[in-house]
Amino acid sequence: MEIYDVVLIPLIIGIVSLLKMYGMPRKLLPVMALIFGVVGGIIYIYPEDIKAGILVGLMMGLSASGLYSGGRTVIEKTE
Repeated sequence: MEIYDVVLIPLIIGIVSLLKMYGMPRKLLPVMALIFGVVGGIIYIYPEDIKAGILVGLMMGLSASGLYSGGRTVIEKTE
C-alpha cells in the first residue's frame, strides 16, 4: 500500500455523505463505508491478493466511518 492510496478514505466519506443526502438511513452508513472500503481495497489497492485487499479495505472503511461520525459529532456540538 502506497501513501497515496489513503486518498480513498476521503473518497469513501464523500460517497457515504452523498448516500446520506439521498436519504439512506443513518444506521446503514457505517456499513456502506465498510463495503466501499473493502471493494476499494480489493479492486484498487491489492487486486492480486484478496486477503490483503479485504484487510486494508476494512481498515479504510473503519477509518472513513470513524472520521465521518467524529466529524458529524464535532459539527453537531458547535451548532
